[in-house]
Amino acid sequence: MRKKLFFIFSLCFLFQNNGISNSRLLIQPDTLNKKRLILVSSSKTALASTSFIVLNELWYSKYPKTKFHTFNDSKEWLQMDKIGHATTSYYLGFLSYEIFKWTGLENKKAILTGGATSLIYMSALEFMDGFYNEWGFSIADMSSNLIGTGLFISQQLLWDEQRIKLKFSFHQSGLAHFRPELLGNNLNEQILKDYNGQTYWLSTNIYSFLNKESKFPKWLNVAFGYGANGMTGGQQNICIANPNCLELKRERQFYLSLDADLTKIKFKSKIMNSIFGTFGFIKIPFPTLEITGNTAKYHWLYF
Repeated sequence: MRKKLFFIFSLCFLFQNNGISNSRLLIQPDTLNKKRLILVSSSKTALASTSFIVLNELWYSKYPKTKFHTFNDSKEWLQMDKIGHATTSYYLGFLSYEIFKWTGLENKKAILTGGATSLIYMSALEFMDGFYNEWGFSIADMSSNLIGTGLFISQQLLWDEQRIKLKFSFHQSGLAHFRPELLGNNLNEQILKDYNGQTYWLSTNIYSFLNKESKFPKWLNVAFGYGANGMTGGQQNICIANPNCLELKRERQFYLSLDADLTKIKFKSKIMNSIFGTFGFIKIPFPTLEITGNTAKYHWLYF
């Protein structure tokens, strides 16, 4: 499921990178534009269908089918993959909401439709997994999908903005050489495959909770991160070419850092606004406190 998860996450990035979901570029009508709604609905259906076909050709077609079944993968990768599911669902919901707003759909309906679109799509992936021996329908994955979608919907309904965002950062862990076929042969693959180098963040915008007359920087966030290290297998370390990986200690890592909300930085140039909005899901490197077990470590810059 790891490759498929990041395939979907890449689709999110593709939307943002082309400015499709950037509300600062899209002109939102005051009333429902039925032509836009039909265009968006048909485009989303076509994109979802195409992605299922691609996923089937790239992964599912290589594995034998079976009766629908569930499986428990809640303990794999120290739950890093579950946070990945929540993050992907969160951004699918957010991006869908922005696009439906462009059609002129009433705000609450756009929020619920965007969230439902995300959840339906991610649920469909889980049901597909349920018919293959290699995987199975994962209740833990579905729970993570619900959490990510719920985080988006609840904030948008309560505050009409995302004050607490899920973000992502990556650094090379140095462990990929133990199992390059699983953790990645190069940097691009490792970003997607190596959970040891990934960190997921809850990035909170302080200004949004303060009086609007406050002089606190609008763009400055406080971020709480979670990562893990020492993993060359899902539930236990597996060594194929290098037995030294058995000496690795599987550990959870917790982080406290600052961050920048790039969407709060306004430019007169629409191009600059689009560029900054595109990378809004990436945690900006800042000085960071790391806590692993009983050990605290300080990083001048953490990626």
